Amino acid sequence: MIDLDVSTTSCVFPKSFPVTKSTEKTAKRASQSKYDAQAYGLIAPPSKDRGIQAKNYVLDTNVLLHDPSCLNRFKENHICVPADVLAELDKFKSEQTERGANARRVHRKLMELFTGDAPVTEGVPTEGGGTVRMVIYDPLICPKNSADLELFHRIFPDQERMDHRILACVLLIKQFNQGTVVLVTKDLNMHLKARTVGIDCQDYLNDKVHPEEVSNYSNKLIHVDNSELQRFASSGELDLSEERIAGLSVNEYVLLDAGDNHQLPARMDNHGMLVRLLCPDVLKIPNGHNLKPLNLGQKCLIDALLNPDISLVTCYGHAGTGKTLVAVAVGLHEMFNRRYNGVTISRPVVAMGDQLGFLPGTLEEKMRPWLQPIHDALDLLMRPQMPASGPRRKQVKKDQPEPKVKRPWELLMEQGIIEIEALCYIRGRSIPNRFFILDEAQQLTPQEAKTVVTRMSRGSKLVLVGDPAQIDNPYVDSRSNGLVYTRNRLRDQPFTAHVALTRGERSELADVGAKLM
Repeated sequence: MIDLDVSTTSCVFPKSFPVTKSTEKTAKRASQSKYDAQAYGLIAPPSKDRGIQAKNYVLDTNVLLHDPSCLNRFKENHICVPADVLAELDKFKSEQTERGANARRVHRKLMELFTGDAPVTEGVPTEGGGTVRMVIYDPLICPKNSADLELFHRIFPDQERMDHRILACVLLIKQFNQGTVVLVTKDLNMHLKARTVGIDCQDYLNDKVHPEEVSNYSNKLIHVDNSELQRFASSGELDLSEERIAGLSVNEYVLLDAGDNHQLPARMDNHGMLVRLLCPDVLKIPNGHNLKPLNLGQKCLIDALLNPDISLVTCYGHAGTGKTLVAVAVGLHEMFNRRYNGVTISRPVVAMGDQLGFLPGTLEEKMRPWLQPIHDALDLLMRPQMPASGPRRKQVKKDQPEPKVKRPWELLMEQGIIEIEALCYIRGRSIPNRFFILDEAQQLTPQEAKTVVTRMSRGSKLVLVGDPAQIDNPYVDSRSNGLVYTRNRLRDQPFTAHVALTRGERSELADVGAKLM
């Protein structure tokens, strides 16, 4: 790539580009067009601190749609927004979706920043101490000023493709600035194209969690001696030194290990004390089937769900670990015990593979295919127990149709006690005194997760369950989805808890398939 110093008009060419008369003429024309480059926003404004070598971050459209507040998250560096990005945002601004709302937020934020009569290409300060400016790429003029662009358009000849125009814009910014130029995008194909032509490219990492948080689900081990384990078993509490519990979060679940397979689960409370789990042997559902926790992970999850001081529970779990079934069972158990006015259940509408198209009917009928796993759990838990002799068939005359018997949970839905909520209508709601279960929460974007969390009123409990490894939403991944984002940002709050389930209980086939496939 050509590293052009516009202040001294000297050129440094890499080995891959031999210095010829044509490249020297190109560099000379570029140095003579310094005023035009400034007008197009290609040259970064001077930094306030001369000792800091500020970087130029060029934002792709998907980054702005992913996090509209990202304009204030690059500290003292320069943010470049290509004019072609505005054209792409314009396509989404009319959508009545979270993506459309984010596009409109970006437009409003840019209007707030670019107040006054100064050209938007000169750059305005941001809250982080840097600047943001618009950058214009004109394919009719700019290729004549850059040998890099001539090579780029030989590799990618389609100059009208938005991705190619943004990449060409990055090459121009790189030519006219000494500081590092980085393209920030969440598009993997864009990332590969950028690296093909020598552009430094990065993912937007502000809302990504550490890889270990989504790869290791095991509980931490705290080694204790036999006397400490016996004292914990008898009193239900154990006070250890700060060095031994360093790194533990509030309401984190651990295993106290005394060796020889002597282990007991514990939870870190708000005061730094390890306390015993309060988990009943059986969750009783009136006129239905009781649920017995089958492993240690499910006991930890039930303890968190039954704790009245915890209003947000996040749960990771592979397929078949029982995260949805346990959450629904505890919700019904708490509802029948009158601790909540009802149970609200929702799930992101994100399909795996090809969609079936328009779904007719009411809201409940439209949501039924998406919430069928919830219906299965409700049917399993609330199905009346049959006598040992089997059910009796009621004699019905041949000329009369057999009456349709509604299931118990369908009657509760008609009364509004069990509610099916579509996330597309949740904005603006205030949900008080409800047990809210959000299944498949890994399909949410961080902004959608924030919308759901901020809908909870006093007396409500929010349960986010999902598997970060099973994502069909193209705008998030295992480290940046709404489930892991919520857990990471609200960690150490006294009213939040997190549980990871590792042992599958659906079947041996499902358990092995989740681990090996």
